[in-house]
Amino acid sequence: MVNKTPRQGKIRLTRRGRVALLVTGALVIGTAVAVPLLLNRGDDGPDTLLVPEGWRSGQVYEAVDKALGVRKGTTKKAAGSAGLKLPGESSGNPEGYLFPATYPIGDQATPKSVLAYMVETANKKFGAGAVTKGADRNAVSVYQAVTIASIIQAEAETKQDMGKVARVIYNRLDRGMPLQMDSTLNYALNRSTLDTTTADTKIKSPYNTYEKTGLPPTPIANPGDEAVKAALAPTAGDWLYFVTVKPGDTRFTADYQEHRRNVEEFNRVRESEGARQQKESPDAPKANAAG
Repeated sequence: MVNKTPRQGKIRLTRRGRVALLVTGALVIGTAVAVPLLLNRGDDGPDTLLVPEGWRSGQVYEAVDKALGVRKGTTKKAAGSAGLKLPGESSGNPEGYLFPATYPIGDQATPKSVLAYMVETANKKFGAGAVTKGADRNAVSVYQAVTIASIIQAEAETKQDMGKVARVIYNRLDRGMPLQMDSTLNYALNRSTLDTTTADTKIKSPYNTYEKTGLPPTPIANPGDEAVKAALAPTAGDWLYFVTVKPGDTRFTADYQEHRRNVEEFNRVRESEGARQQKESPDAPKANAAG
């Protein structure tokens, strides 16, 4: 089947040209995770739950359901009545505060108790002096810093890129420029994809950072330590654009014309990969590249 989505006619700001949140594995407490959920099982069932960096709340809810052996949707429903100690800015949405870590799952664990433990862990992390001072230094609230960290987690291809992605976000905020992050669109559309259409950038959502300036109203995932550190101490630079042309080759620039050239190279790489995949598997969908 051929993907007939039209190519875009304008340059986007995001890694890999327009790449969004893709989490097939993650770094959790410094350990590479190659599967979406790791449970250490005892004789009577799981006793720990590992939540990877970058998971959205929906993924966490499903993992807790499975770990506790309860009906799907139970944890999501419990979140609204769990009395979680969240910042007022969150309006009761725990996104960003279900901190990535390994959590004990005891015999008496319930969805509410597990979520409360996650939020308590986040509050301890985010309430530390270094975090509050870092947020003040960047003229944002702690909650806004967590929101920025969640975008960094979604957009940075490597740990080394996180500080630069953070600087792009701050530079664009300082200039009143829209962030134009595809990861926020993916959050609004509840998906993860490499391809974003022009129609996607027109959706009516507070998470549409193409249409709206400033930060989205909440975090878009649950960031880990490194992303939070980057949000608090961004790398110095004047960058306004970035694109990952190919794995390991993310290019940051303040020059729009240079960014256009980088995106054009990204397009060529994607088209070449698509042609190769089509040759290897004639029935596979063709790659869709940004314009």
